[in-house]
Amino acid sequence: MNLLGFTAAAEFGNDRRTMTPLKPAVFLDRDGVVIEESHFLGDRNRVRLVPGAGEAIAALNRAGWVVVIVTNQSGVARGIFPIESVGEVHAHLTEQLRGFGARIDAYRFCPHHPEAEVADYRVDCDCRKPKPGMLLDTAKELGVDLAASWMVGDRVTDLEAGACAGCRTVLVRTGYGAEVDAAALNREALRLELVAADLADAVHKLGLARQHVAA
Repeated sequence: MNLLGFTAAAEFGNDRRTMTPLKPAVFLDRDGVVIEESHFLGDRNRVRLVPGAGEAIAALNRAGWVVVIVTNQSGVARGIFPIESVGEVHAHLTEQLRGFGARIDAYRFCPHHPEAEVADYRVDCDCRKPKPGMLLDTAKELGVDLAASWMVGDRVTDLEAGACAGCRTVLVRTGYGAEVDAAALNREALRLELVAADLADAVHKLGLARQHVAA
């Protein structure tokens, strides 16, 4: 794990930058998309999967998509929980998903905030969404074709990050997505292709489980 909070799953080797051809990915926000929204989640015991999320991720895995979580975790910067807690939550999430035959290929998180309580994380960084740094760095490291990829989120900042990286985007109505006025969004600027009930609904309606991405 480096200063930006990047951790990668063991399935990937140390250097994927030379991987050819490029593969499309599905980038997922974590809280409110994969797991239930729990304000400033630093306790692994509070992890609850959104219904259908485990099955949806397993379907993406089987179809060959690279599945990546990209999540802002400013609770670290605010001093609410230590950075180690993020890894513990992700380890627990990995175990829960394993029960569905699902996996996250890489976790990316930003621990920063420009007005952080913890000085070490008081950074106006490039990785905190709506900036696209986490997606761009993942693309370089894992050989991801961003133009063929998707960003699924429950906040407008998720969609902005995805669009800025060149991905198509999906808004889900779980988490904070229930409060977003979708009719007021600039769908073209956000590259917004779908407003879905949840992750499982998005995977189904976009046919992502049936595309069988070439290796």
